[in-house]
Amino acid sequence: MRTFVIAANWKMYKTPHEAKRFVMEFLPLITRSLHRRIMIFPTALCLPTMLEVTKDHNLDIGAQNCHFQAEGAFTGENSPKTIADLGARAVLVGHSERRALFGETDSYLAQKVKAVQDFGMSPMLCVGESLAERDAGQTEAVIEKQLREGLSKADLQGRLIIAYEPVWAIGTGKVATPDQAEKAHKYLRSVLHELAGENVATQTSILYGGSVKPNNAAEIGSQLNIDGFLVGGASLEPKDFATIVNVSIK
Repeated sequence: MRTFVIAANWKMYKTPHEAKRFVMEFLPLITRSLHRRIMIFPTALCLPTMLEVTKDHNLDIGAQNCHFQAEGAFTGENSPKTIADLGARAVLVGHSERRALFGETDSYLAQKVKAVQDFGMSPMLCVGESLAERDAGQTEAVIEKQLREGLSKADLQGRLIIAYEPVWAIGTGKVATPDQAEKAHKYLRSVLHELAGENVATQTSILYGGSVKPNNAAEIGSQLNIDGFLVGGASLEPKDFATIVNVSIK
């Protein structure tokens, strides 16, 4: 049985004080489930605070980004070695904003995936097409290329999470229909099957990310191949994120 994962991407929001207050408000609102994993990706400067305030709770904390080198002359970058040493469990890799705003290519991201795994953490590799690519009928070709190249250096039997985030649905209020999302997830799972075999394809959680809200999470999450959510804006409010978490028990 695949684990249902609900992950919060806080992007460049929340100070350490605000992050701590969020956790204190959020925890009493969620129901318990053995088949659900809750993850939060705060800013790098909030990682120590978040790891401290969640250490006695069933929350996994991850980093939003890292370099592929463990250390070196890379001013301003975050070391995967340091992130792991702090106690983080995962790192986002290839979020659409990293691709579009910072020019990160599939081959560059492949090195990050490997580095995250090398330090015992789970990479959450994000893939997704733009509106122009979807309109041109290129969705499957785009996400397959991103997945294959992004995993080209990975240990496919190791820790791994995939997030499908259609770029046209991120922060726009537009959401892929459940059928559109399911079709993309099913296709990604078929590519995983080709790359790594049935066991990996069956066990790997593939999340949906794209304007997930309390009022659409249940319907989207009910699809067979959708194993959770990567939540942006709605994860910034404790009540909204708790609602999404609580309706996400398969």
